Amino acid sequence: MNTAADFRQDTWLLFAGLGAVLLLASLIAALLKWRIAKGQPHGVIDNLRARINAWWVMVAVIGLAFAFGKSGVVVLFFLVSFYALREFMTLAYTRRGDHAALAAAFFVGLPMQYILVWIEWYGLYAIFIPVYAFLLLPILAALGGDTKRFLERTSKVQWGLMVCVYCISHVAALLALKIPGYEGRNLLLIAYLLIVVQGSDVLQYVWGKLAGKRLVAPALSPSKTVAGLLGGVASATALGAALYWITPFTPWQSGLMALVICLMGFLGGLVMSAIKRDRGVKDWGTMIEGHGGMLDRLDSVIFAAPVYFHLLRYWWTS
Repeated sequence: MNTAADFRQDTWLLFAGLGAVLLLASLIAALLKWRIAKGQPHGVIDNLRARINAWWVMVAVIGLAFAFGKSGVVVLFFLVSFYALREFMTLAYTRRGDHAALAAAFFVGLPMQYILVWIEWYGLYAIFIPVYAFLLLPILAALGGDTKRFLERTSKVQWGLMVCVYCISHVAALLALKIPGYEGRNLLLIAYLLIVVQGSDVLQYVWGKLAGKRLVAPALSPSKTVAGLLGGVASATALGAALYWITPFTPWQSGLMALVICLMGFLGGLVMSAIKRDRGVKDWGTMIEGHGGMLDRLDSVIFAAPVYFHLLRYWWTS
């Protein structure tokens, strides 16, 4: 049976490995800046260095949240959802009649979802937003008395709450799962999800730059190529299989789970890109240097997290 000592050891090994990878990436980026750019501005290399620096910050923030256990993780993803929802609503078309619905989304729907996750009330946090908030928001908008583009406006508020709060909250909800023989190690389930889904994004980018020519969906994303998709998903699936030791999975189960995560992450990225193209913007925001906004970094997590959570809940919990 796994013990608390095993969990601490696995966590330290995991973060030490991440630190080593980021250190190597930083050294390579510095070498490229010196040898190729000769210390001068260079678009691709400077973008790479900005991304690596952002990863250092993100890994540090996640590590700090992990140090505080459940409370740290719930607070972290509450804040993540808040900033993501703010980005989404900033790009959405709203009118004065939507103020009550927006206030309900930010000050009722968002905190209530995370309170329910905190107290581990699965029966309610699983349906609170898809059922009760879904019905309440258009009622509040209708009471505002403004019918201009009513369906579009209401749908955007509902969609924002779903993707930015409901879906993201499933990351923190992983802590509530009761998996036999895996007690006290649920933080590693979150680490596994984030490493695989973000690793898939990075590897798709790398494979796309190395061998990508044919675009998967030109109208949605000019950077997602067939080679990037196949190479990135295959590499991240192998990465997930190699990380089985931090999960309750066997190696082949870990590989299959990673494949599902990668595919859902890719499809989520396409959907969120479609929304950006509809709004006529390249990024959701500028919060994270080298990565755009919060939603630019979380578009894959949004679609992968709920599916990952429910696969775990229905197949691995007692």
